[in-house]
Amino acid sequence: MDYDEYRARFYADPAPEPRFGFAGAGGPVLFVAPYAEAVAFYTRVLGPPGYVEGDTTRGWRIGSAWLTLFPAREGAPSNTEIGIVMETPGEADRLHAAFLAAGATGEAPTDQLMYEPIRSCPLIDPFGTRLLVYAPLGGSGLA
Repeated sequence: MDYDEYRARFYADPAPEPRFGFAGAGGPVLFVAPYAEAVAFYTRVLGPPGYVEGDTTRGWRIGSAWLTLFPAREGAPSNTEIGIVMETPGEADRLHAAFLAAGATGEAPTDQLMYEPIRSCPLIDPFGTRLLVYAPLGGSGLA
């Protein structure tokens, strides 16, 4: 299916009016056990954290947001997927490969329709967090 057919099939037309004046969403926060191993894993992939607070907070700048790691606590969320948007499909492929090299598991990148045409690079980090690295493909169809 091409993008025009996809939009006609799945999008409301006209689009509903937003109920609030959203400016964006904050960055993802992971509560991870074992914490030290998670910090080491994300440091291998993303480089040193840009934010360090005591022994319990590490943060990496991801575009206009922050990916933040905290030690796991009782009642912390599980079964989560985090989307990481890249500038180009090539950059999505590069980050996907870096996560795999550091110990994540994942499927081969594919081009898909998900609100828009994207390069989709799904992964699972060694701590069970699902990561979706993706980038817009541009144009109205899939390669």
